[in-house]
Amino acid sequence: MPLPVCSYETYKKNHPHISLQDFREEREKVLEIINTVRQEGDAALIDYTREFDRAKIGCLRVTEEEFVQSAKSVDPALSDALKIVRGNIEKVHQRQVQSDWWLSGEGTLSGQRFVPLNSVGAYIPGGTAAYPSSVLMTVVPARIAGVKDIYICTPPGEDGMINNLTLAAAREAGVTAVFKVGGAQAVAAMAYGTQSIPAVDKIVGPGNIYVTLAKKEVFGQVGIDMLAGPSEIVIVADENARADFIAADMLSQAEHDELSRAILITTSEKVANLVRKSLEEQLSTLPRKEIAEKSLNEHGAVILVSDLEKAWPVVNEIAPEHLELHLEDAWSYLSRITSAGSIFLGSSTPEALGDYWAGSNHVLPTSSTARYASALGVADFVKRSYILAYSNHALERSASQVALLARSEGLEAHARSVLIRRSSDGAQDKGRKKDS
Repeated sequence: MPLPVCSYETYKKNHPHISLQDFREEREKVLEIINTVRQEGDAALIDYTREFDRAKIGCLRVTEEEFVQSAKSVDPALSDALKIVRGNIEKVHQRQVQSDWWLSGEGTLSGQRFVPLNSVGAYIPGGTAAYPSSVLMTVVPARIAGVKDIYICTPPGEDGMINNLTLAAAREAGVTAVFKVGGAQAVAAMAYGTQSIPAVDKIVGPGNIYVTLAKKEVFGQVGIDMLAGPSEIVIVADENARADFIAADMLSQAEHDELSRAILITTSEKVANLVRKSLEEQLSTLPRKEIAEKSLNEHGAVILVSDLEKAWPVVNEIAPEHLELHLEDAWSYLSRITSAGSIFLGSSTPEALGDYWAGSNHVLPTSSTARYASALGVADFVKRSYILAYSNHALERSASQVALLARSEGLEAHARSVLIRRSSDGAQDKGRKKDS
């Protein structure tokens, strides 16, 4: 395996940032799909499902009978695991709930009110794979926020059915309905509505490049959580780190997609070489070997730094989706990190815990967007409204200064709207000079 040991500058030079602007042909196809769905509704969704998923479907909505039948096919141990994971997600996300607050003064009251969105659409990848964890990660926070209607769109298999585990997770999370449609056409349906699928207020959830481009196009018509790119992990390790642990965790991201990024930053050349060797060994028995190997060869890296203090500027510039610290005292370095989607401290905390078990959300910012974006959470499913109430006396005290500020911006009507209320007898503004 190539995966040479290099500096960060060399890595950047050889791996320029991938932009959505680079996918021009895909965008044109997405625009075509969106326009067709807007014009033809369900008929377009059925046609696209036949074309892209090779599935013939009549009814887009998963029926109650299908839910019941699928539940019978799920391993009881997996059902129990889904219940535990849902509970873990609830525990973490309940801490994110914000309460209305009020600030009172002499005749004044200001505050903020939090109101849940009315409806949300969650996109869940599907087809040949199942992602029940993504169902729980997107739906449970929305439920905690108080969203009334939560819909899922996910592509069916060639038999026209949704994966049993996906449906089990949907039932466990308490969705309103599940629809058998994927890709850009699902995003268009949730944004604009069709005969079967209601238009929603916000679309969340991960997807391929077509899903991401579609979310970009419909933003403004609806809200979106983020424009997610390929999965990525950065691991910072010292000379005492276990090479086999690091290699396993790098592969856990590389197996996602050929475009995934797995990067090791280490102070030890010995560890770097041991990791490269372990990657080769573990790859040889990995079911998704071809995908993981291509990911590592084209987008992976082993970056050598002279000391740990040189690692943190690199980490914060990459702003990774997942960051693992395989360090003796990982906690002591937490303050150095300003940009990362989710941080895993210590060699006993693999990223997979965040994906499946711990309760922290695995819908995370990618492609360096952790510089300004955050993991999906309860706040993504509520709106904030400011509340103000002033008494006549409080308005009197503030009127002249408010008018002064408004007039400094050339907005005379703003000034008059305050001054007209100033005197107790309701006398109107007699002129700017007198009231100034």
